[in-house]
Amino acid sequence: MNISAAQVKELREKSGAPMMDCKAALTEAKGDMEQAIIHLRKRGVSLAGKKAARVTSEGSVGYYIHAGGKIGVLLEVNCESDFVARTDDFKELLHDISMHIAASDPKFVRREDVTAADFEREKDIYRAQAAATGKPANVVEKIVEGKMAKFFEEVCLLEQPFIKDQTTTISQLVATKIGKLGENISVRRFARFKVGDASATVAFTTPVEAKEE
Repeated sequence: MNISAAQVKELREKSGAPMMDCKAALTEAKGDMEQAIIHLRKRGVSLAGKKAARVTSEGSVGYYIHAGGKIGVLLEVNCESDFVARTDDFKELLHDISMHIAASDPKFVRREDVTAADFEREKDIYRAQAAATGKPANVVEKIVEGKMAKFFEEVCLLEQPFIKDQTTTISQLVATKIGKLGENISVRRFARFKVGDASATVAFTTPVEAKEE
């Protein structure tokens, strides 16, 4: 079918993806705008997977101040080149993730960063709760597995639904930018401070060190 320039322009404005990618997604989706957006997201995740092992030694530090100065966030996001770090898209990503952290208060960057102590504590609590229902052991384990997945979603930044679009996780938000900018992008660390709260949230992850393609 013929895809009009207006459709391509609309999809580009909604997704931020390059024109040719928008046209290809619309063609694949037979002109369905929502399906085209899904195609672009899937492609972004795919591109992110291919680039995930590439070194991110550049980047930028962003910040967000919320609630009249009562909550503040500092965030470091890395990419492959200083050129990308200075783009509006990268700056937008920094701002969006910083704002999300201020609102959602994650405790870790990724699920791999959850400490063994925190992991075992939560798992023991969920197992005891499930066992108290009297269900068989195999059912108990399934319940625990589901509760742990929810736990990761609550405390890990990359697994949380983005506050501005609950259908997209922070990981998918990053993947979309990777697809658009053509470089690997990774969240390095963040700190969240709240006035009157003695314990600030500080989370970090070690960047992947690998050979460039």
